Amino acid sequence: MDKARTWTLIGTDGLPYESDVPGTLGGYRRGKLYGRFDCRSALAAIARGGYVKHRVFFLDEATAISAGYRPCAVCLPNLYATWKAAQAPTQPLRKKI
Repeated sequence: MDKARTWTLIGTDGLPYESDVPGTLGGYRRGKLYGRFDCRSALAAIARGGYVKHRVFFLDEATAISAGYRPCAVCLPNLYATWKAAQAPTQPLRKKI
């Protein structure tokens, strides 16, 4: 009997589910960030023995964002810069006295 392979991915609700297709992005649950599989920062953390038990996977970027994750500053610098700029609080207008 041939069992079909499945992957555990994180859905838009932030909960894991079984998928027939592998994810395209990896993430770090504790830091709520996502990035590419070849990210040098993630690979270095994995090589040091950390990160692995908190690793998650996403089908695509839209799913990662919907689940509340942010782009990685190392492997997705342009997306991170856009995300970071959107997080900056706006300066309140000062009243002239």
